Amino acid sequence: MATEIETTLSHSYASGDAKNATKVETGCGNFGCSHYRRRCKIRAPCCNEIFDCRHCHNEAKNGLETDPLDRHDIPRHEVTKVICSLCDTEQDVRQNCINCGVSMGKYFCAKCKFFDDDVSKNQYHCNECGICRTGGKENFFHCNKCGCCYSKLMKDTHHCVERAMHHNCPVCFEFLFDTTRDITVLPCGHTIHLECVKEMRQYRYSCPVCSKSICDMSKLWKKLDQEIAATPMPQMYQNKMVWILCNDCGSNSHVQFHIVAHKCSSCKSYNTRQIRGSPATSCSSDTAEMVR
Repeated sequence: MATEIETTLSHSYASGDAKNATKVETGCGNFGCSHYRRRCKIRAPCCNEIFDCRHCHNEAKNGLETDPLDRHDIPRHEVTKVICSLCDTEQDVRQNCINCGVSMGKYFCAKCKFFDDDVSKNQYHCNECGICRTGGKENFFHCNKCGCCYSKLMKDTHHCVERAMHHNCPVCFEFLFDTTRDITVLPCGHTIHLECVKEMRQYRYSCPVCSKSICDMSKLWKKLDQEIAATPMPQMYQNKMVWILCNDCGSNSHVQFHIVAHKCSSCKSYNTRQIRGSPATSCSSDTAEMVR
């Protein structure tokens, strides 16, 4: 049977733990910027200025009003100082403030010097990528050839492209590897922002990097078959032959010239371009729009 002193101490410890927990959670969700909810700011090691996050720094230092010679991105892994948003204490990078004890981010990565109060993103650190990602570590795998993390649903089906995300989006030109926006992988293996794909599909259906079709085009090819059958060429072109290159399968074909489009003899795709013979034609976005 617990003594009165033991009971009192137990209640005291419980009360203390509750107070500490409340203190750690103080201000959660009330601080941060448009990119992250967090209770600290960072001092940029490159310019010694204070910003809410690395994205805020990069946007400010790469704007049109900034001298091109002064534009730069923050070296994120070199951040050494943070400033508590509640008590304004500047200190070495750590999760809890040394002065007021508040947690500066429910999610904290000491390797990336990264803080975030919104843990619903299921953040995790990928050692191979060298940065933190979202979506839950259990749902992703790191492809060593592609050099990035993909959904496990793609593990046995994706087409590997070396360093697939280590380049700019071919539509908006934002660097993809550490973007905060959703990315999709095209059937050819090239990567692009999801919203950029949706915008692009309003006027084209091929990869902007390699020109391969990005979706099932069989219905459009049937419409092109009908359009070509209904559009006889003038007598002077009826025996005209040209060489074409198929963007989808890479085959060369020697086919009869037609003003509308040229069909690959190997895979039956109309996503082709003329490489020899004249006049030059290809199945462009305008042709696809005409027969849609």
